[in-house]
Amino acid sequence: MLKKAKIFLEMIKIEHTLFALPFAFMGAILGSVVISQHLPSWGQIGWILMAMVGARSAAMGLNRVIDKVFDGRNPRTIARAIPAGLISSKEAIIFIVISFTLLFWATANLSSLSMKLLPIAVFFLVFYSYTKRFTWACHIILGMTIALAPLGGWVAVTNDISTAAIVFYVSIAFWVAGFDIIYSCQDYEIDKKEGLHSIPKRFGIANALHIARWFHIVTAIGFLTLFYITDLSWIYLIGIIFANGLLFYEHKIVNPQNLSKLNIAFFNLNSVLSIGVFVFTFIDLVVLPK
Repeated sequence: MLKKAKIFLEMIKIEHTLFALPFAFMGAILGSVVISQHLPSWGQIGWILMAMVGARSAAMGLNRVIDKVFDGRNPRTIARAIPAGLISSKEAIIFIVISFTLLFWATANLSSLSMKLLPIAVFFLVFYSYTKRFTWACHIILGMTIALAPLGGWVAVTNDISTAAIVFYVSIAFWVAGFDIIYSCQDYEIDKKEGLHSIPKRFGIANALHIARWFHIVTAIGFLTLFYITDLSWIYLIGIIFANGLLFYEHKIVNPQNLSKLNIAFFNLNSVLSIGVFVFTFIDLVVLPK
């Protein structure tokens, strides 16, 4: 049982939750302070965590089922649970249904606007796994999908979507799209072979890295804009300077001639960025409130 659970956790890359979960909590805390002038309750935080786990597990499970044929032909992904025969498609589908149930249950215990927007979230969770089949904009759609987590955290506690919430959403969407472009550079050859679409395949690796850099400039501007349109203080600003430094370093260590540090740029730096921005925001709004 424990072995099977470990396989499922590996299938959905549970460690990658570090990308979106801190920003989901940041959305909840920032939204509460900006709109409601108080912090979210522990109950709300718990339901947001459950919704996040359910949504991400369902999305990753769907991605593995939908892409199982391509994963089985890609040397980088052939060892994944489904193509390796460690989990059957039927088992994965049951897991997906349970995950969506968890998402629906959690959302029902949050704001009314969360429930109204849930069909849109579910659509993106399903749709984005198909986009690589027909558009190089798949990275942007992935960013729009994952950025629903921080926006969802905001909406869950405020029952509102403000200008600051949109700025936050766009910032995260371009951050995710940028690092996904970098990550997809390693699949340049397999994408050409399989007829799949991506920005590296469409524009070349060098231009793709340039596009990713511009996407992250949008993220940096968005994070800075939040400082000016909310009550965030210099503590948050220090966190943003730290995050922008990480983005700069991420692009410095990856270049078209050397992709050997791609995984460091993808996972390590972006995990630290997500956690770091959340920690500085938490200190700003919770530990040292105005």
